[in-house]
Amino acid sequence: MSGDREFHDGRGDGLKPLKSLDLSSVNSFGELLQAMSATAFSGRRLGDAYDILLDMAQDSECKVVLTLSGAMTVAKQGSIICDMIDRGLVHAVVATGALIAHGLTESIGLVHYQYNPTDSDETLYKKGYNRIYDTLEMESNLNNVEKLVRSVLRESQPEDGVWSSARLCRALGQRLSEINDGRGILRSAYEQNVPVFIPAFTDSEIGLDVSTWAMSELIAKSGKPLEELEQEEILTALPSFNPFLDLQEYARLMRDAVTFGIFTIGGGVPRNWAQQVAPYYEIANYRLGTDWKEPRFRYGIRICPEPVHWGGLSGCTYSEGVSWGKFLSPQDGGRFAEVYSDATVVLPLLMKAVFEKLDSSS
Repeated sequence: MSGDREFHDGRGDGLKPLKSLDLSSVNSFGELLQAMSATAFSGRRLGDAYDILLDMAQDSECKVVLTLSGAMTVAKQGSIICDMIDRGLVHAVVATGALIAHGLTESIGLVHYQYNPTDSDETLYKKGYNRIYDTLEMESNLNNVEKLVRSVLRESQPEDGVWSSARLCRALGQRLSEINDGRGILRSAYEQNVPVFIPAFTDSEIGLDVSTWAMSELIAKSGKPLEELEQEEILTALPSFNPFLDLQEYARLMRDAVTFGIFTIGGGVPRNWAQQVAPYYEIANYRLGTDWKEPRFRYGIRICPEPVHWGGLSGCTYSEGVSWGKFLSPQDGGRFAEVYSDATVVLPLLMKAVFEKLDSSS
């Protein structure tokens, strides 16, 4: 044994002791997550997420962006997201188009079903059943969503005639509020004046709906029978859609807050698109000569099973984001929690605890 080795007890160095999880002393979801914060591994991370999310929710000067990817609406988590919006915990949503499209089926009174593993995927295709892991989305559901999208495109044109994902989501939310067939992310977002952005818009059923609508408009305006039109001609049809409207709307939305928070489920394009607002401001200052405040995120919570070592976007850490100027460093007040878990397991626990605490404090 080395003679210069010291044997500290930890407390003297300011280390935080762990505590065994005593379920007999737990009487609420909030108490459970607080107790888990003194344990280890993903349990501690979820407890930390609870603590940070509460601070973020109770910070009246904080503007919060919720980013969503994965099959969260198919997995029946949509009502939780609606609750977050309805309670004012979210000021913008950035999502995949698929997630929003599958949520729309619920909003118009349709359902998803459990997958029977004895059915082959070939059989599912013939029946019009689209499999998402262990769940089925009816192709007929998506056809009904297309009818909704088409009616909104025809009847709710923007004043300048140009669509963006946020403009279309707002118009769809208004229609859902009017028909009142069920809860939904777009309906809640419209009713609470929360913009919803879909950055990778064409990578979605809704994107295909908009594109086929543009082709149907071209066919109608040509005055020719369909058989007289070449495929090449039909595939030149373009909707009046400008994604830069989304970028600038989001940039304007984020400019005025004192502090900023981001709550990410999964990763991918929604996460990065939402995070790049500070670099966007920074390079604008550099290239334009402006002096705009750069909206770096102070709070960050991420629920995603993607590990860091693959090197992909969905696994990159908040500390990595600090190097891009997207987040405040912990030394500058940044507070982050990254929970490496399936969101369908931990999101209900986390949000139930937060809702309980906020309700008891109101």
